[in-house]
Amino acid sequence: MAIRVSLSDVLKARGMTAKELCAKVGITEANLSILRSGKASGVRFHTINRICYYLDCDVGDILHFDGRLEEDDETDG
Repeated sequence: MAIRVSLSDVLKARGMTAKELCAKVGITEANLSILRSGKASGVRFHTINRICYYLDCDVGDILHFDGRLEEDDETDG
């Protein structure tokens, strides 16, 4: 995937659990898990804003572009 998610690393560095972050941000643990795994196809700016606020981080601390173009028609198989 062209965008890597390092949310787990930031959570660990901040000493916060995923469950605590979910409660603060107002999202389900299932949705946070999808985001953390990099399987999310999209995320709302509102959610990113709240995650960054509660983790005291920048967007670039949790989302990283790997320099590749990901085509919409690519498949995993």
